[in-house]
Amino acid sequence: MTRVLILLGSNIDRERSLCQAARRLNELVRVIAFSPVYETEPIGDIDQMCFFNAAALIDTDLEPVRLKVDILHRIEDELGRVRSPNKNAPRTLDLDIILYGDRICSVEGRPVPDPDLLQYAHVARPAADLAPEWVHPEAGETLETIAARLPVSGLQRRPDIVLSECNDE
Repeated sequence: MTRVLILLGSNIDRERSLCQAARRLNELVRVIAFSPVYETEPIGDIDQMCFFNAAALIDTDLEPVRLKVDILHRIEDELGRVRSPNKNAPRTLDLDIILYGDRICSVEGRPVPDPDLLQYAHVARPAADLAPEWVHPEAGETLETIAARLPVSGLQRRPDIVLSECNDE
C-alpha cells in the first residue's frame, strides 16, 4: 500500500460536490483522513465563484495512472465534471494526485508531486494539515515548512464543512 495525498476542489455546488466526492472516495479507496475545507479565491480566470478546497489522505495499491483514471476521473464524471481546455475554468469537482508516496512521475501529462504544492497555499495548507512531517521528494522540505512560507491571503478555513461528517443527500 502507498500513502497518497489527493486535492479536492469545487466552485460549482461546492459543499454538495465535495461531500459527495468524500463519500465516493470512502467507498472506493481506503481514506485515512480529510483535511479541513478552505474557501479560496480563483486563480487565473477570477470572474467566477470562489473554490472550496480540501485534501484526502489515502492508502492504495493502485498505480498512479489507475488511481487517476479508474477512481478520480470516475468520481469527477459521476459528479458532472465538464472538462475544458481552460485549466482554471469553473468545475463541479477536481481531484488531483498531489503526492504519491515518495514517487516522482507523471500522470496524464501532469507531474507528481504536483508543482502547485510548492506554489499555492490552497494546495499546501490542506496537505500540511494532514501530513505536516511528510517530506516533499523533490524539495526536501516538510509539507508544514512549505505551507508556512506561502501567502495565505484569499484562503479562509470553513469549520462549518467537515468532509468526514457529510450526510447522505
